[in-house]
Amino acid sequence: MTHIFHLMHRFIPATLCLLIVSAVVMGADPHSDTTVDSRVTRRILRQHEEDGVHTSRIPGLATTPAGTLLAVFDLRHQSSADLPQDIDVGMIRSTDHGDTWSSVKPILDFDKNEPGTHGNGVGDPAILVDAQTNTIFVAAIWSKGDRGWKGSGPGITPDETAQVVLTKSTDDGLSWSPPINITADIRGRNPQWRLFFCGPGNGIQLGDGTLVFAAQFREPAGPPHSCLLYSADHGQIWTVSPPAIPAEPPTSEAQVAELPDGSLLLTMRDESHSGNRAWARWTWNEPPASQPPGAQPAGRWSEPWHAVPDPTCMASLIRHPEGLLLFSNPNSPSERIALTVRTSTDDGRTWSAGKLLDSRDSMYSSMTVLKDGRIAILYETSGTLTFARFPLSWLTQDGP
Repeated sequence: MTHIFHLMHRFIPATLCLLIVSAVVMGADPHSDTTVDSRVTRRILRQHEEDGVHTSRIPGLATTPAGTLLAVFDLRHQSSADLPQDIDVGMIRSTDHGDTWSSVKPILDFDKNEPGTHGNGVGDPAILVDAQTNTIFVAAIWSKGDRGWKGSGPGITPDETAQVVLTKSTDDGLSWSPPINITADIRGRNPQWRLFFCGPGNGIQLGDGTLVFAAQFREPAGPPHSCLLYSADHGQIWTVSPPAIPAEPPTSEAQVAELPDGSLLLTMRDESHSGNRAWARWTWNEPPASQPPGAQPAGRWSEPWHAVPDPTCMASLIRHPEGLLLFSNPNSPSERIALTVRTSTDDGRTWSAGKLLDSRDSMYSSMTVLKDGRIAILYETSGTLTFARFPLSWLTQDGP
């Protein structure tokens, strides 16, 4: 099948080639990589120059209460570069566990033709499902002008600093609200910060209904710190936690999972390039819902620890309904290669050797659990966004 795919690609336009390959049974792997057994199915969902978009990057993946899969990602129209440039947040959805997908729909899009805005881009999405209200939130960072990682400064307004925006859907991802700017609510207490944004990847809903995004902010001098953004009232008021690691090392892109006792496990990209992931545990002093609106978070961070090789990259962390923690990232201290999925039975203190999902170049990934208990993952490899799914047994049983 791989040989056929490459022959087709030589003589058939890329988009048509993708459609033909996608029509083939998912058990047939469209990649040259052969490390995955028959329990894993994969297909390319986005590739270079598809729909006239130069690059699709930064995946987020979630399952709605109806069982619908929603995938969000950057539509980087002109190049593969980060903000600032012309970037929109795109979304596709599947109602059959990933067998078929809708066409792409921009759900956050600011006017690229507005003068002086450097493309008016918005990107780095994180998706969160509120199962109690059947509302899906997507958070992203909006750069009006040179307000990306390097150009964002202190302040509150779009002309000073990057903006935290949300869009939400109440009809299972079919339609989405106009952008909701929550920058003033989040940054009002900390206008000196140079940047704040969520994820990217996915947020979670806790057992008591609290909504939580992993997030990060940059100090006035520049160092970033991973933290939490949470809401106990279904997204009306958002509160920022203290930094997980207030000093060294600097940490940035993070993901969060709830542990059985209600505490939260945070995995963080270590910007000191240590070659390992940074981890910390957040314990509530009292339930989030009992805190007065706007109060400082009633909780504390553990001492951080390092575990799992990591090449300073975004990763994915989820908790399966059966109790296992699952973690995916490139399995290397220095190179973005060998996407591997691991399990933990001790709240993230130690991790299994894992199963290799893709041996090639691999970067960002986002996992979710399907309604039937299988795991789905959307990840970056070889210039594509590739979707895979597999049963939990692939991770827990011996074999390739």
